[in-house]
Amino acid sequence: MEKPTLKDEFVTFVYDLQDKICEGLEWYEPEIRFHEDNWERKGGGGGRTRVIEKGDVFEKGGVNCSTVDGELPDPIKQRFGVDYGWFFATGVSLVIHPVNPMVPTVHANYRYFELYDDEAGENIRDAWFGGGADLTPYYLWDEDAVHFHNTLKEACDRHDPSFYPRFKKDCDEYFYNSHRDEARGIGGLFFDYLRDTDDHSIYDWHKFVTNVGTVFLDSYLPILEKRKDLPYTDEQRYFQEIRRGRYVEFNLIHDRGTLFGLKTGGRIDSILMSLPPRVRWDYHFDIEDGSREEQLMKVLKNPKDWVD
Repeated sequence: MEKPTLKDEFVTFVYDLQDKICEGLEWYEPEIRFHEDNWERKGGGGGRTRVIEKGDVFEKGGVNCSTVDGELPDPIKQRFGVDYGWFFATGVSLVIHPVNPMVPTVHANYRYFELYDDEAGENIRDAWFGGGADLTPYYLWDEDAVHFHNTLKEACDRHDPSFYPRFKKDCDEYFYNSHRDEARGIGGLFFDYLRDTDDHSIYDWHKFVTNVGTVFLDSYLPILEKRKDLPYTDEQRYFQEIRRGRYVEFNLIHDRGTLFGLKTGGRIDSILMSLPPRVRWDYHFDIEDGSREEQLMKVLKNPKDWVD
């Protein structure tokens, strides 16, 4: 029997992780389940979209897998700085939007790319991993941020103690609405273009990415468990919807994954699954001095170090 290739192993990982994450989240929604769509991409490949919505805990959430291949469009070639244009990409991506504004929105994705000279894909010209996880609270408890970051740091430290500070910094810089001069949330990890180097082989990166993906539920479910039944007011729900607007702005203006999917003929419903169902854009929305809303905004303007 032929030994599985790296991409075969990662495809297995992302679909297995999708199953585990969906099972972990469904435990909190005994009356509803993820709706599943299997789809094919016109240019090559396909995926499995799972969406849960209108629940008691989750207003909307999606955990999507895809394995796609084909020829890169010219804009993506230019972005990658290549003139050869055949690719393979696989990954799992999730966004969970809770009902209760005391529970943070969470996002994560773990992906792998290969680039080839031609359609046959026999000569790999480049390969890399990317991904990460980040938390977007509406009402902030420091202990939740510390738990989320410490869980990710422990996973990073199993591979290299330099990973967490490096990828935490990259996350703070990436998930940033530069047009508003504020972070999308309180960060986590972000990494991209993790290639074969003298220090870390592509197989080392495979172990690292699968490890941080595996601890996702450990980073989020304890926070969900603590906050999902807390009381909240209509005014707090309103603020949640205002902040969701900032989430939409980031995903449509800055997010690489959204732009890649749109420019490579991806499935629109799956790509835009990350957008929340209820959002507000009020003109010149004011926040009261000394309020919990202001407490959050101060952190979004000045990212914190949560583990020291």
